[in-house]
Amino acid sequence: MKLDDYRTSDNISDQRGGGGGGPRFPIGGGKMGIGTIVILGIAALVFGINPMELMQGGGMTGGAPVQTQAGGQNAEQSCAVDEKSKFSCQVLASTEDTWGAIFREQGQNYQPATLTFYDRNGQSGCGAAQSAMGPFYCPADNGIYLDTSFFDELATRFQAAGDFAQAYVIAHEVGHHIQTVTGRSNEVRRAQQQAGEAEGNELQVRMELEADCYAGVWAARNRDRIEPGDIEEGLTAANAIGDDTLQKAAGRRPVPESFTHGTSAQRMAWLKKGLSTGDPAQCDTFSAARL
Repeated sequence: MKLDDYRTSDNISDQRGGGGGGPRFPIGGGKMGIGTIVILGIAALVFGINPMELMQGGGMTGGAPVQTQAGGQNAEQSCAVDEKSKFSCQVLASTEDTWGAIFREQGQNYQPATLTFYDRNGQSGCGAAQSAMGPFYCPADNGIYLDTSFFDELATRFQAAGDFAQAYVIAHEVGHHIQTVTGRSNEVRRAQQQAGEAEGNELQVRMELEADCYAGVWAARNRDRIEPGDIEEGLTAANAIGDDTLQKAAGRRPVPESFTHGTSAQRMAWLKKGLSTGDPAQCDTFSAARL
């Protein structure tokens, strides 16, 4: 993806270099579960598993991480740490411009998310962060949390290499931010509190697929920067993180009632829908009779 000449975002925070860890924050706003990777057995699994469920039973220890404030020179320095950091900052900036324009079309102002880099251990407004969780979004502080080493794992363990696959990961998390600022996230959390496990999981699937579609909308609005092979990279990543594919890879029989993110086919289909339409109104998975 051609972002070499793109600006880097000012909405950057950095916890790298301070030893990681620190005390856990309380979880606000009910059950979390947006945009993470967890390890089941030895395999890192799927976007969106509740990071607090992974860390239940205790916090992390260690020195308090170094925290830079979003904006200004600190953000510029954080983005310049390495190529993965720079690219992540450029993708975030692109999402800011894209969603800012979409919101203006609707007569609204867009408040961007903050991207926080951390190394192995960190902390968020939703609690502890750990590399095993993978990238995730915390609605309590409107923050995306990323250990950029995940991009290496994406390429090796998930066989989803390429810069567009990396961009898809960030754009998906931004999709969860869109759900938060529009109120979708709160609606779903309230519904999940009243639902049984299977119904709650289905609601979560719809959340994840909508975020996939939003990632596609972002890409469609930046089609002039898409290079040959980029779309295939994104679809390969979406396929690799389908619930059915991941459960099979972990040696388990796929159990649809346990799915929380959608099948590989569903994830690819909703990413494609965003790509083909460029219209966030077409991403309403909650009104779709079939996913």
